[in-house]
Amino acid sequence: MMKTGFTHLQTLGRSLMLPIAVLPVAGLFLRLGQPDLVDSAFIAGSGAAIFGQLGLIFSIGVAVGFARENHGAAALAAAVAFAVASGGAEALIAVPPAVTADLPASSRALAAAAFKEAAANKFGVPLGILCGLAAGLLYNRFHAIKLPEYLAFFGGRRFVPIAAGLAGVALAGLFGAGWPTLEQGMDGLSRAVVGAEGLGLFLYGTLNRCLVVTGLHHILNSIAWFLVGDFNGATGDLNRFFAGDPDAGAFMAGFFPVMIFGLPGGCLAMYRAARPERRKEVAGLLLSMALTSLLTGVTEPIEFTFMFVAPVLFAIHAVLTGLAHVVMDLLGVRLGFTFSAGMIDYVLNYNLGTRPWMLIPVGAVYFALYYGVFRFGISFFDLSTPGRRTSSPSPAPSGPSDSRPGDLIAALGGAPNLIAVDACMTRLRLEVADPDAVDTVALEALGARGVLRTGGSGLQVVMGLDADRLAGQMRASLRDAGVSPRPAIEAALPASSDPVSAESDGDLAARLVSALGGPSNVRGIGTCASRVRVDVVDPSCVNTHALDALVFRGFAQPTGSALHLLFGPRAETVAQSLRLSLKAT
Repeated sequence: MMKTGFTHLQTLGRSLMLPIAVLPVAGLFLRLGQPDLVDSAFIAGSGAAIFGQLGLIFSIGVAVGFARENHGAAALAAAVAFAVASGGAEALIAVPPAVTADLPASSRALAAAAFKEAAANKFGVPLGILCGLAAGLLYNRFHAIKLPEYLAFFGGRRFVPIAAGLAGVALAGLFGAGWPTLEQGMDGLSRAVVGAEGLGLFLYGTLNRCLVVTGLHHILNSIAWFLVGDFNGATGDLNRFFAGDPDAGAFMAGFFPVMIFGLPGGCLAMYRAARPERRKEVAGLLLSMALTSLLTGVTEPIEFTFMFVAPVLFAIHAVLTGLAHVVMDLLGVRLGFTFSAGMIDYVLNYNLGTRPWMLIPVGAVYFALYYGVFRFGISFFDLSTPGRRTSSPSPAPSGPSDSRPGDLIAALGGAPNLIAVDACMTRLRLEVADPDAVDTVALEALGARGVLRTGGSGLQVVMGLDADRLAGQMRASLRDAGVSPRPAIEAALPASSDPVSAESDGDLAARLVSALGGPSNVRGIGTCASRVRVDVVDPSCVNTHALDALVFRGFAQPTGSALHLLFGPRAETVAQSLRLSLKAT
């Protein structure tokens, strides 16, 4: 149960990256349209439109991240759920009498509508996340549901938006009728975080880096960037910054000294600490990671380089990140970003910040601090950072780049060993059948900056910004080989949820063949992800009632002669047992 819950949290963290990835283009349009740049209301309005629809965007992104095969039907269901929930909640929100007390009768309706709209905008992002969760999980549960014949048109994936709409009604009641309580809770959270001042910022910055190990820092960021504080209807540090709140940016400014100056200083220290004969070998790797952090604010490739070989250094890095937030706050510096705290965001949003020039002296100190701490720590503890080992790992394959996905699959134990293949911003998120079959040295030779075992069959491989593309290519290679890896969220479901899982495969196969109309009625057996695909000669000979009893997760009949039996993780095993049973007869 704990493993499944942790996997769900990791999936949520990964899913949040999809809507967050939309923000750079929104911030770019919004910034370019300002009077001090292009001065175009058209361009600024284009960016503002995205910020105004964050709830809908988050609902779609989270749903797609949770749905099996990232299917678009879940996105449609999420949009339906959010439309129903936001519209219903807005209608249910009670307007306090004080809002319209001193207004003429002709203006009261407009004031009430404005109050409701502002309230709906305030809970847009959390409502969107909940709608996305509901839509994604409903898709996984009902995408293959079979309804009675007279309702068959609404079966399968068509049922999911309907179920999501009903979930939206429930959320509308929760957020609408419970708005006073929810508002008090959100305001209380904001006051507690802001009131904590330096301590709150320190804990946020430190925890943010500590949670990078598991990928759960995206959840923490979403609370700080999209919920904390309120400025003219804009909630969250990020939204308030771009809405013009002079007090916003405290939860973002502290990252700039670390990402633009600190970690590149750490890279220089690792280069200087490398063995002289290997400095040239590691220079390109360290330079590319330093530039990635400096320009874009993506730090995971650097962090995973020393996270496991030097956990003390990583702990110091986390504390220094928390201290950077405190220092920037004490100096009155307010900076913001739409993607991360890199040089690109710093230059683009320079004129929106408060005392942005202070980043240069603070950053210089952080560069020197990181360089000194890393240089001392690597030498004193004799840490195995890049270039410190006498022998280098096996060289990367010299073949074309198209072979890399296949090489990664081989290093991960081969196609049969891969249960699920997913990715977030810089990491492959995998479920493997046998963790001991994974060749860590081969993965490092293929460009992996770190390998994290998350317990059980879970595995994360840090590949840099190319991770999502590699995951897609790996899934395509596996499909071409006749293997369909499942999404991690499905892989996390315990096999014990199937009541027939304890039954011997041979006995189950024999009963399935009988329910399918006997051996002569079975034309072919195949698998697709969690399904056993059966092609029958005469559909009328199939005993659907018997199949219902044998296939706990249900079955679908997409065409007359095709049946999809949902067995989850046991699909391949059941299919092989069916083939053996048919051969025996």
